Amino acid sequence: MTPLIQPHRCGATAPRAFSLPAAWCLAIAIAIAAVLASALPSHARADELSPVGQEIAAYLDFAEYGGGTISAEQIPAASYAEAVFIDTRDAVQYAKAHIPNAINIEWRRVLEEAAQIPKNKMVVVYCNTGSLSAQAGFALRVAGWDNVRILQGGYDEWLQKGGMNANANANAKAAADR
Repeated sequence: MTPLIQPHRCGATAPRAFSLPAAWCLAIAIAIAAVLASALPSHARADELSPVGQEIAAYLDFAEYGGGTISAEQIPAASYAEAVFIDTRDAVQYAKAHIPNAINIEWRRVLEEAAQIPKNKMVVVYCNTGSLSAQAGFALRVAGWDNVRILQGGYDEWLQKGGMNANANANAKAAADR
């Protein structure tokens, strides 16, 4: 099966005063991780981590770089019928526009709603730009969903690249460039 998608705008559902650019969210997450890491003794070992920390460490040891993402150009039109697309934005944004046949599970509820998410077919999560769906995708992958991909650039980039025609557009451009 051809690979499939990444996510959302940090703080997009928060009041305007609390909205942050994705780069700031990443910087904040790195700062928090650094503070947490500095709280561990320098001799801390993986077996001294909490059970959740051990699961995350094990996942990170074996995660393939970029293996959890997919671009719009990598998704052939036929794959839209085969895969499950999860819009991790809030219900208001989902109601305005979404990838056809996508289901709506807000990013922070993916584990609570995990019973709806199959493990036997490709699952693509997305938000507006990728930051919140990346969190949802990471949570699912650590929880055992190896079939989850994050739509790179999210819904905004998916639209910009031609939506369901992004793969065909990329192939036509590559053929024309030869």
